[in-house]
Amino acid sequence: MTQTKKDYLILKLILGVIVGILVGLYANDTHIQIIMTVKQIIGQVIFYTIPLIIVGFITPAIAGLKDNANKMLFGALGISYLSSIGAAFLAMFSGYSIIPRLNIVTDAQGLKELPKELLFNLEIPPLFPVMTALFTAILMGLAIIWTNSQTMDQLFKEFNNMMMAIVKRIIIPILPIFIATTFAGLAYEGGIIHQLPLFLKVLLIVIIGHYIWLAFLYAIGALISKTNPFQVLKHYGPAYMTALGTMSSAATLPVSLTCARKAKTLDPKVTDFAIPIGATIHLCGSVLTETFFVMTISKMLYGQMPPLSSMILFILLLGIFAIGAPGIPGGTVMASLGLITSILLFDKTGVALMLTIFALQDSFGTACNVTGDGAIALMLTGLYTNHNGKN
Repeated sequence: MTQTKKDYLILKLILGVIVGILVGLYANDTHIQIIMTVKQIIGQVIFYTIPLIIVGFITPAIAGLKDNANKMLFGALGISYLSSIGAAFLAMFSGYSIIPRLNIVTDAQGLKELPKELLFNLEIPPLFPVMTALFTAILMGLAIIWTNSQTMDQLFKEFNNMMMAIVKRIIIPILPIFIATTFAGLAYEGGIIHQLPLFLKVLLIVIIGHYIWLAFLYAIGALISKTNPFQVLKHYGPAYMTALGTMSSAATLPVSLTCARKAKTLDPKVTDFAIPIGATIHLCGSVLTETFFVMTISKMLYGQMPPLSSMILFILLLGIFAIGAPGIPGGTVMASLGLITSILLFDKTGVALMLTIFALQDSFGTACNVTGDGAIALMLTGLYTNHNGKN
């Protein structure tokens, strides 16, 4: 994709956000029913392709790594876990310092409900779940290396080309429409307007935390790879904007791959491995956000923040849960509800408020997740290619 086309994509994504909000603010029940039907159909198409994209990119990527495959797999897991809990500890220390100084009053009620009935419901279930696709891709890639199967190696390379064609010709063109329908729904509900004071106050703190953590990740990536991190970051505009609209690392994967592949400082084989697996296991932005929010809500509802010992245990386990969480809207908080109720002792009201506020900012956490994957690809490139003198 040329520079001009990249700029057009960013403009389309921004336009999708603006148009979606304006339409949602003035839509009536009939209009929003049509919009939600369109969103459901497009979402089904996007999420159907995600497991296929994971298999199509991770399998040949692992097969192409040869002797480095096992090392890179464990390297990606280790870096993703450390990144998640590191972001969470940043949020925890910030929370203990900032939250007591905030005078936050919230009310989770008063939002309009989206229509439960669509004009029609088109179900296109994926061939297999995302985690099944990830595990299958890893096993197939390793098996190709172990058996030195030239036939399967070539087969998955062809499958990779096919999935990239689907991404370019189908997924990317319909993403701006999907983003517009998502923001239209948020505007119609009133989630953007009704809780604006709370939303802006806490969201601003969280976004600053996202940028601080991303700066740290890319600084580490620059040190390890001995390259300029802006050579990667400058391509991530479309991926960041897409994540704001999809609220899903998995749904943003096609654009993330397209952006990362333009970075000349990233090894192509590492990129095709790190970006898809990062969309599934690296959720640093969501973990950072959830940590700060549980502390805020605990202060709101129960008059005090959780004790330090509970927060440390919560964070260490949350990092593990984040690796297994689906890269879908709200995937991190949904996967960790058990931790919130058992360790932090949230009741039903606390859980409901947590889900509400997290949903309002989920797009920004996802955008941090997606952009952070580029830093992980930078680290893995430095660890497993530059040292061997390979590009």
